[in-house]
Amino acid sequence: MNTGPETRNSAAATSAPTSANSAVATPATAIVNIASLVTNDPSLGDESPLGLIRDAAVVIEGDRVVWVGESSKAPATDNRVDAGGRAVIPGFVDSHSHLVFAGDRTAEFNARMSGRPYEAGGIRTTVAATRAASDEALSANVARYLREALAQGTTTFETKSGYGLTVEDEARALRIAAEHTDEVTYLGAHIVSPDYADDPAAYVDLVTGPMLDACAPYARWVDVFCEKGAFDGDQARAILTAGRAKGLHPRVHANQLSYGPGVRLAVELDAASADHCTHLTDADVDALASGDTVATLLPGAEFSTRAEWPDARRLLDAGVTVALSTDCNPGSSFTSSVPFCIALAVRDMGMTPDEAVWSATAGGAAALRRTDIGRLAPGTRADLTLLNAPSHVHLAYRPGVPLVSEVWRRGVRVV
Repeated sequence: MNTGPETRNSAAATSAPTSANSAVATPATAIVNIASLVTNDPSLGDESPLGLIRDAAVVIEGDRVVWVGESSKAPATDNRVDAGGRAVIPGFVDSHSHLVFAGDRTAEFNARMSGRPYEAGGIRTTVAATRAASDEALSANVARYLREALAQGTTTFETKSGYGLTVEDEARALRIAAEHTDEVTYLGAHIVSPDYADDPAAYVDLVTGPMLDACAPYARWVDVFCEKGAFDGDQARAILTAGRAKGLHPRVHANQLSYGPGVRLAVELDAASADHCTHLTDADVDALASGDTVATLLPGAEFSTRAEWPDARRLLDAGVTVALSTDCNPGSSFTSSVPFCIALAVRDMGMTPDEAVWSATAGGAAALRRTDIGRLAPGTRADLTLLNAPSHVHLAYRPGVPLVSEVWRRGVRVV
């Protein structure tokens, strides 16, 4: 799901028409007869955060949106597609996943859901299987889950390393990930490698030294699991600071299992995202509200582990920018379905349907510091999803139903 390096800035938007009624040169494609269009641009629609337009149309030229507005006012184009009264939303932006892995942890999940203790090793089990897998097998696995996600409306996908934990295996994980997406994250600091169980400090030296040197050319981001049993605040700071010195921007696995320093460290270091955010103090919430770090919530993890749900309502009411993502991984959240996560967020985390859809599109884009995706406005990338429903609300109203009927990515109908 290659996003293309040229789309990491909004330069294209500056030369595109900026109003809903600007003239459009042909050839172009107009998608008309849209029952409701989510633009995520309040100025183009009903002035809500979703920028809803009823009875709408979208005009695409090349890989960009060049016009949005009422269907009756759509400019003439060479091509015309009838949406048939369906809803259109921006393609989902899944800003947190772990797709470069091998092996299976069904037994672990089954034991957990059956209330039985399970001691097969968790992440370490996946590390062993991933190290043993061929490059071809790992790449095929990434492609499989990206196809699965695309069919459910996801047009941009971030993914991480973290199941290699050696210099060679982390570098090859990122090289493989970079074949499929530009949103690649170095997570050598997922856990302390089993090879360094008796010397965590030496592993931090490896992560911030030779491993970072080998991995930085393939990654855009650096991440760390700042948690009891993984890396403490001082270790996390050293890892993120070293990554930033190599040109990688920070993001943090923060406050998932317990209260800790992860969220405030993320804000201090201007991390793009603090991910999980399940156990938060008032100071954590205040820090997020005062900074530019997005709180990325991952309800698939709570569903799969029967853990406490993050309190999205608390964050939103404090003015924090929230993203929703899948955390797709083989252990704690083996789902690639953003619609499923939207339904969970609405049902169990206090979000409205509007907030959940915004967080899974524009929120995910903010968590990747992107302005060209997650919205449908002149100059943005033509990534959009058509639903077999008249409204985006059906994503939560009809949970588990395959509502995605078409997906367009870079202006091309791919589903």
